[in-house]
Amino acid sequence: MRILLIHQYFLDSQEGGGSRWNEMSRLWAEKGHKVTVLAGMVSYTKGVKSDKYKGKYFYQEDYVPGVNIVRCHVSEAYNVNFLGRLWAYFSFVFSSIWAGMFKIKGQYDVIVVTSPPLFVGITAYVLSSIKRVPFVFEVRDLWPESAIDTGVLTNKLIIRFAYWFEQFVYRKARLINVLTPAFRDTLIQKKGVPAEKICFIPNAADFSLSEELLHTFDAKLFRRELGIDDKLVITYVGAHGVANHLVQVLDTAERLRDTKAYFMLIGDGMQKKELMRDAQQRGLANVRFIDSVAKREVFKFILASDLGTSVLKKADTFKTVYSNKTFDYMACKKPILMVIDGISRQLVEEAQAGVFVEPEAPDKYTAEVQNYLQNPDLIAKQGTNGYLYAKKHFDRTVLADNYITILEKCIGQGSSH
Repeated sequence: MRILLIHQYFLDSQEGGGSRWNEMSRLWAEKGHKVTVLAGMVSYTKGVKSDKYKGKYFYQEDYVPGVNIVRCHVSEAYNVNFLGRLWAYFSFVFSSIWAGMFKIKGQYDVIVVTSPPLFVGITAYVLSSIKRVPFVFEVRDLWPESAIDTGVLTNKLIIRFAYWFEQFVYRKARLINVLTPAFRDTLIQKKGVPAEKICFIPNAADFSLSEELLHTFDAKLFRRELGIDDKLVITYVGAHGVANHLVQVLDTAERLRDTKAYFMLIGDGMQKKELMRDAQQRGLANVRFIDSVAKREVFKFILASDLGTSVLKKADTFKTVYSNKTFDYMACKKPILMVIDGISRQLVEEAQAGVFVEPEAPDKYTAEVQNYLQNPDLIAKQGTNGYLYAKKHFDRTVLADNYITILEKCIGQGSSH
């Protein structure tokens, strides 16, 4: 099968962050499918271009054999203000349409487009119409709701357009893939999408990497090298943005400064410098910030930790999301301090793989960490529970095969135009 993937934030091979599609495309290529990716040049977490893309409108590179990436221009006004971010979204729409028309060769069987941002749906619709192939629209985040809840989207005119365009894309897509059951319910009950148009391939755990490292990596030595071998290490991996509201981790660390609790925050984002200044001003010696690292290195940090934590600010929209790093913690046999309500809480409680912590309630967060300090035997037990649960329900290899089945079904259906 020849698949055209439109993904503005497809990771560079050395970049940390959400790697769902890097892994999915690699697995497809290993099965003999050909994947071409239209991706942006600006990093999602850092908001900047790497040097190799500067001064270029397009840049072609191979990710792995069978996966070719065409990087398309994105405005570096991305992190300036809201208008800058909006222009960054639309600059990718224009450049990716151009690339889809003139930079890639041959026929495709299907187009897969993954959001956010929602506006990548414009590229999918235009290229789908020109190339006469169906497109599958993937909802990784309920947008525009999440942008409204975090205060990123406030202009009423743009909000109205975003809701209209969301409905337009849902109508034109042959199928819609959602990453959580809550997304499916919202699309059916609140947005009027027919149930038969929706499929469900969630985020997943990368067991191929974790199982290799579980057998070969010396986590005790790594802890000694980091100077944390006598600590209860809680690791957060992910974006340091408005939505994550990581100040609640600092508030908890401050309350635990006289204990063995130690927090490692790995990643980048718009709030990172501010968080580092805040931690320094409070004199928090039990918090360490680490820049984004490639997936393999991330797994080493997780394996050298005692617990993982998934964190978002308190907002109703986030009750519908799975944090993708949760599955990495599970694959590495680490219990989770889940600071997200809703289906993420349900996941951890059903798997008995950690504890739910009320978002923006540092006293409760502190109490849960103290419970692990007093009951260290819980760590191995809950870590194993999470690993077994993820192995059963969220194995990336199995889900990649399921996704191909869905795409074959999509190709077999009649035209939606």
